[in-house]
Amino acid sequence: MNSTLPANSQGTPRKSGHPLLLAGTSLVLGAAAAGAWFHFQKPASVPDEQLSPQTLNALAHLGRPVIIRFYSLLPANTAGADLQSFSDRTSTLLDQVQSASGGKVQLISVDVNTETNADAATADGIQPFNLDKGAACFLGVAITSGERKESLARLQPEWEPAVQYDVVRAIDRVAAVPAPPPAAPAIANPSPKILSSIKRLIPDPTAVSLEDANKVFHAQFMADCAQVGSEMETQINAAQQQLAAAQNGGGPEAVAAAQKHLLEVQLHQGDKMKQVATDLQTRLAIFQKLKTGATNTAQ
Repeated sequence: MNSTLPANSQGTPRKSGHPLLLAGTSLVLGAAAAGAWFHFQKPASVPDEQLSPQTLNALAHLGRPVIIRFYSLLPANTAGADLQSFSDRTSTLLDQVQSASGGKVQLISVDVNTETNADAATADGIQPFNLDKGAACFLGVAITSGERKESLARLQPEWEPAVQYDVVRAIDRVAAVPAPPPAAPAIANPSPKILSSIKRLIPDPTAVSLEDANKVFHAQFMADCAQVGSEMETQINAAQQQLAAAQNGGGPEAVAAAQKHLLEVQLHQGDKMKQVATDLQTRLAIFQKLKTGATNTAQ
């Protein structure tokens, strides 16, 4: 049985390439005003047949506790029965996510149509829609863990097959335990690519201080991250579309293959992002040796 109590929650940024828009904010949400009522979902015996093995594995290995705020503010005069049915199925899915997390995920459903709750949804990055029909609708989730926050700004029925994977990816990102700074890699035999990039970025090492070199290399790091992130978004969106197509018209084998492909794409792109961070550390280490005259590898 659900219980209700006044809202008092805390609510940080991301983007997705399909209509499940991701939006983040760095504010802390305080919505304890009268009229905001949150329904706390109990981690009861909700069956998890809808959850994929990859989802179950991710939820079993969360690094930190997570709070999901599910906003389903659907006034009867602006939201049809199909949209409400989709909201109900999403609520069931989120119940399953909570149940499978072993207590690491807490689900809070916000489904009372009040002005205060609409303001809270907006502050949490949830996108209003159906404004041309009357009262605004809100249907999305805000996912937080400590200072980290991501939002699925608007959930849409046509992207229903991707909801599970978007939610779990967001959970995984906000719950990730910050890794310690990587140790400077061994540079006995740096790759020609790294050496070439250092010469390109700083042609004359003697004319640039370590502090300025650090700024130059970090600027390149941010550019590399942006490129890899764009590639990642494109490839993951394509894999999600393949999964959606398999779930809509394929058999169990097609769905399993599409799920495996999506996971492989995510892992591959994660490895590429790690390599970008390693390249930054390598450039810094080589440049420092160049400045101290300890190596001539860049000559």
